[in-house]
Amino acid sequence: MSLLPVEDAIAAILKRVPAPVAETVSLADATGRVLLEPIVATHNQPPFNSSAMDGYAVRAEDIVPGHRLPVVGTSQAGASYAKTLMPGEAIRIFTGAPVPEGADTVIMQEEAQASDGFVSFTTEARRGHSVRALGNDFAVGQQVVDAHVRLAPMQLAVAAAANAATLQVARRPRIALLATGDELVLPGSELGPDQIVASNSFGLRPELLPYAETVTDYGIARDDRQELRDKLTEIFAAEPDVLITTGGASVGDHDIVQEILVDLGVTLDFWRINMRPGKPLMFGTRGKTLVFGLPGNPVSAMVTSMVFIRPALRAFLGFPEPALWSLPLAGPTPPNTARRHFMRAHLIQTPTGPQLQPIAQTDSGHTSSLAQADMLIIQPEFDPGQSPGTIVRAIPLDGF
Repeated sequence: MSLLPVEDAIAAILKRVPAPVAETVSLADATGRVLLEPIVATHNQPPFNSSAMDGYAVRAEDIVPGHRLPVVGTSQAGASYAKTLMPGEAIRIFTGAPVPEGADTVIMQEEAQASDGFVSFTTEARRGHSVRALGNDFAVGQQVVDAHVRLAPMQLAVAAAANAATLQVARRPRIALLATGDELVLPGSELGPDQIVASNSFGLRPELLPYAETVTDYGIARDDRQELRDKLTEIFAAEPDVLITTGGASVGDHDIVQEILVDLGVTLDFWRINMRPGKPLMFGTRGKTLVFGLPGNPVSAMVTSMVFIRPALRAFLGFPEPALWSLPLAGPTPPNTARRHFMRAHLIQTPTGPQLQPIAQTDSGHTSSLAQADMLIIQPEFDPGQSPGTIVRAIPLDGF
């Protein structure tokens, strides 16, 4: 069986991802959610001409040599000066307060000299200075946050300012995780002969959580057909949107995951990708559930999750795929084989800007080198190797 190119595998997965479904959430619960409908202002902000400073509201033309203006009132936030400012008058004004009719300028208090109910100024007036005009921030009908944006604090702040109490966001998928293998034990266990500590789910779960409604870890299934069948039957009964298994995806006598998945009604779209690490990746569907079978080697599991599952989850949420990074190499890369290589790399700062320092380690079980990496350099098939300074494409390991 020939190996499927990476781009073809991603395209096949994305064809199976359902269109985003909107749900309404309160503004307080919208952090990190992906907006499906834009936020449109229903009022002007500010809703009146307001002061940007503590100081005095005046008419610019009244500030002439020898001027001395009577202070006839005060405007503060929530308690405006209700009258029209007449020629030759000033009012005391505070930041955020409405600028009264008749005034066109605010002069800050540090440039004022006030005594006995009068004020004069040590600077010339600049018409409109320190006045935030009505609608200066946004106006009625203005789109203040675009659709398909992940809502961070600044977007939530402007949504609140626009008086949006609820938002239409993408429903997040429910994800199930299952590790497989006789050799696996949980962290904290005493290691017996031939045992290793299970790490895949502990890396995958936090990677997936930002995209998910829930990530349910179903633990470890042994390489026993009945036990694995029972565990997968339990998972499918819960109807997750995404099932991710790790291990048992290869072709050995004990690699039975694919066999059991097919027996339980999973239609496989593909198996085995032209890449390293992570060749034995499988993908299929069962009803509405997207099923990913990741390799058991921990680096392979994490890399294939970043390359294939993250784009699928972004599509599920209606969040566009970000552009790849393009950065110069700080060190050389070796010649590549016929399989695309996702090479671990450090992101380093140099006097000329950020660069990528390749990590020589390529073992798919070498977790410590992946933990030290910041990026994955995408090395094309049959790449002859590149010298320092060459611009290469890369995927950040930490990011939505």
